[in-house]
Amino acid sequence: MSAVPAMDAADSRLRPTALETARLWTLHLLCLTLPLLSFSFLVTGPHAWYIALLWVLPLLLIEVADQRSHGELRQPLPGLARWPFDSLLFLLVGLHFVNLLLLGRLFAQQSLLSMDAFMTLVMVGANSGFSGIVVAHELIHRPRRHLQLLGRAILCTVMYEHFYTEHVRGHHVRVGTPEDPATARFGERFWAFYRRTLPAQFRSAWRLETTRLGDPAMRLWDPRILRSRVLHGLAAEWALAFAMLAIFGAAAFVMFLLQAWRAMTLLEYVNYIEHWGLTRSGQKVRPIDSWDTDSWFTLYALVGLSRHAEHHAFASRPYQQLRCWEESPKLPRGYIALLPLVLLRNQKFIEIMTEELRRRKLGPFATEA
Repeated sequence: MSAVPAMDAADSRLRPTALETARLWTLHLLCLTLPLLSFSFLVTGPHAWYIALLWVLPLLLIEVADQRSHGELRQPLPGLARWPFDSLLFLLVGLHFVNLLLLGRLFAQQSLLSMDAFMTLVMVGANSGFSGIVVAHELIHRPRRHLQLLGRAILCTVMYEHFYTEHVRGHHVRVGTPEDPATARFGERFWAFYRRTLPAQFRSAWRLETTRLGDPAMRLWDPRILRSRVLHGLAAEWALAFAMLAIFGAAAFVMFLLQAWRAMTLLEYVNYIEHWGLTRSGQKVRPIDSWDTDSWFTLYALVGLSRHAEHHAFASRPYQQLRCWEESPKLPRGYIALLPLVLLRNQKFIEIMTEELRRRKLGPFATEA
C-alpha cells in the first residue's frame, strides 16, 4: 500500500484545540442541508402546485454549489474528539425518520397526482439517498453493534437492508475484481450497470448469508434460513412499508416505495462512479482502487463520502478522520454535480473517466506503465 498521507510532525503530537474541533464540526453542518430542506417542504405541505414547484430552486442551488466548489486537500486533524461528530450522525438519523413520518402525514392528505408527489420523489428521495444511506453506510462500518443496527434500520426505510451484508462482507472484500457486482466495468454505461448490479448484489448477499449458516446452496425451506440476516431485513423493510399503508393510507405507501427506489438508484449511482473502470491487481485494497473527488462541498455535505480511497483502506475510520490521497484517480466534479453528466451525458462521462485512467495508467492502461 502507498505511504500514508504526510502529517505535520507537530500536529501528530498535539490534540486539536476546542476551537479547531468546533471549526471542523461547523463545516460538517453542511450535511444538514438536504434533510432540513426536506423537513421544511414536508412540514409546510400540502402545497399549491406552483408553490411546490418553487422548491426546485434550492435543489438547483445545491447543484451549482457543488459545480463551483473549490478543492479541499487539507488532511484531518489527528486526535479529534469523536462525540461532536457522532452527535451529528444521530441528528441526521432523527431527521431521516421524522421526514418519513412527515411524508406519511402529507400523503394522508395529498393525492399522488400532484406537484407535491413529484417534488417529494425528487427532494425526499434525494435526501434518503444522499443523506440517509450515506449515514447508514457510516454506521454499518462502526464496530459497535448498536450503531450497526441503527444503520440497518435506515437501510430498511429505503428497502435495501441487504446492502449491510453485501457491502461490508462482499464489496469491501472483492472491490475492483470481476467478482464484485458493485464495481462498474471499464466502458460500462450507467443503466447497464444498474440493471446488472441490483439483482447481482442481492444474490451475493443471500449467498454470503447461506454460506455463513453452513450451506451456500441452502434451500428456502431449510430451517436455518430463518437465521438469515437478509431474510430479517426483507421482513423488517416490508413490515415498515405496510405500516405506512396501515397508518397513512395507499398514497403514502406508494410514495414511501418511490422514495426508496430513488434512494437506491442514487446509491447505485455512487457505486458506479466510485470504482468505474478500476481493476485491483494486488490482494490488498490500495488508494488507486477507488475514485476520489476533492470537492469541498461534497466532502462536507455528504459526511466525508468523497474520500472513498481512504475509506476502503481503513473502513472503520470515522468520516471526520478520512484523508485524501494524491495517487487516487480523481472525479472531474463533486458527487452531486456529476449526477446530470452520468444520467444525461453518460458517454461524455465515460470519455472523461477514460482520459483520467489513461493519464494515471490505471484500469485497462495499467500495463502501459
